[in-house]
Amino acid sequence: MSRFVDVRGLCRSFGAVQAVQDVSFSFDRGDIFGFIGPNGAGKSTTMRILATLDLPSSGDCTVGGLSTVDDAEEVRRMIGYMPDSYGAYPNMTVGEYLDFFARAYDLEPARRRRAVGEITEFCQLGGIRDKTVASLSKGMRQRLCLGRCLVHDPPLLILDEPSAGLDPRARIEFRDLLRILAGQGKAIFISSHILAELEELCSGVAIIELGRLIATGRIDDLKAGMHGAHAAEPASADTVPTARPVLMDLRLAEAREDLAARLAEEPVLARVTLDGDRAATALAPADPAAQAALLRRLIERGLPVCHFAPRDANLEDLFLHVTDGKVQ
Repeated sequence: MSRFVDVRGLCRSFGAVQAVQDVSFSFDRGDIFGFIGPNGAGKSTTMRILATLDLPSSGDCTVGGLSTVDDAEEVRRMIGYMPDSYGAYPNMTVGEYLDFFARAYDLEPARRRRAVGEITEFCQLGGIRDKTVASLSKGMRQRLCLGRCLVHDPPLLILDEPSAGLDPRARIEFRDLLRILAGQGKAIFISSHILAELEELCSGVAIIELGRLIATGRIDDLKAGMHGAHAAEPASADTVPTARPVLMDLRLAEAREDLAARLAEEPVLARVTLDGDRAATALAPADPAAQAALLRRLIERGLPVCHFAPRDANLEDLFLHVTDGKVQ
């Protein structure tokens, strides 16, 4: 059974540049699905194709079973698209701006007035309804653009970096609005470079690099699979299975230029990631006795360790694990 949004074998080339190469993922109504990758990875191109603003070189996207290529006109009425930059008609008031887009979707007068009123209330724009768009803060403009996307009540929202440049309070408030919309049954497809924010919001993600999909699925499942390559071999009847390694945080009391070299000397550590010359994360044995022995060796080798503890992997760890940091 197909899901509400289904992207299959999507490819897009611009001359010799393969911007998107065989990308496939899917999600349903009620989901907040994240899309992450380095700059230039193909995120915006994919989102534009899903929003019917570009055509794929091959492959297809469907929304509610309708093709974004063959049924573009019908699909457009099912989508609210918020690009990373958008025309704001600065001299319009907030009320005029929402009414303009309601008219663009050909809403009949009674429905149009009702829709504008409901969006104004939902996005908390009532107190600034008579202000011009040019006078709004970044956070209020983002709320207004979200309201514009919602005015025709679409089941799918495509949001490209919607919280870029927002202050912490505005980001929190914007996240709350998205959770409410997902709870109302809308499918939300969102890209962001703020991975901690996506981890709070999303149940699933797709990770893209150099135009290729390198991981997709539920965040918890992807994080659980991070350590698979370093897990023990399947146990036979005569062996005791070894626990998967755990992610360890290490911090020093003072900077050490030889931190990387010292950690490289430890064969029990894997996938070491440095954070400057005072901190690192790495996969380490799950056995507490082995961890204690490792800590003792590090101290004996002169590293002034002040923090050494396991922690759960997060979305940033997953992103660093599966990507190489390459751009096209």
